[in-house]
Amino acid sequence: MIARASKLFLPTLRDPPADAEAASHQLLVRGGYIRQVGAGIWTFLPLGWKVHERIVGIVREEIDAIGGQEMLMPVLTPFELWQQSGRDYIDEIFRLKDRFGRDYVLPMTHEETVTFHARELQSYRQLPQILYHFSIKERDAPRPRSGLIRVREFIMKDSYLFDRDEEGLERSFRAHEQAYHRIFERCGLEVHAAVAESGMMGGSASIDFLAPAGAGENLLVTCERGDYVADSEIARGIPR
Repeated sequence: MIARASKLFLPTLRDPPADAEAASHQLLVRGGYIRQVGAGIWTFLPLGWKVHERIVGIVREEIDAIGGQEMLMPVLTPFELWQQSGRDYIDEIFRLKDRFGRDYVLPMTHEETVTFHARELQSYRQLPQILYHFSIKERDAPRPRSGLIRVREFIMKDSYLFDRDEEGLERSFRAHEQAYHRIFERCGLEVHAAVAESGMMGGSASIDFLAPAGAGENLLVTCERGDYVADSEIARGIPR
């Protein structure tokens, strides 16, 4: 339920912030949707949060429709889980110690935590499993910029798939791909599904959904037939 306009906390600005280059950054700040607390750290004000919640509702409906089960994993994660996975070398993870000297991580993804929970699966008959959540993530970004695009703290929806074999994982992967096409269509966004690198997150395959934007930083490469789209950094020629 939205408050009456006279009661709504909506601090608008006549002029955009001096450091706001992207149109989205300027409009969200001027319109009173978001406010910066620190470098790469933002508050969603009441109208901004309502927009966020509407988007979350669309994503939740589409992921539930393909068999997703929503959960919520903690932001604070024991560092030993990251040592076990071999991802403890990543520079962009925030690390901290508690009063007893124990190490923890503020993760940017939750592979380690969901794998910890997957140990409780007792039989292959319980597969496949699609587990997902919406949660706050932290990233020690060296140069946060462009409003909500390059940030240190952000909210992300991430899914984790467990299946009997590679074929099952491929089916779930493609189901997610189609679900996200529906999500973007419902949000009115034009997107291109591009072959991409998995980067520090790892994995054998990755798809980026990229929307054309004046403030974009990625360059897409497509073929004349339109059946191949890739990030320019990893695009390759395929003889016909």
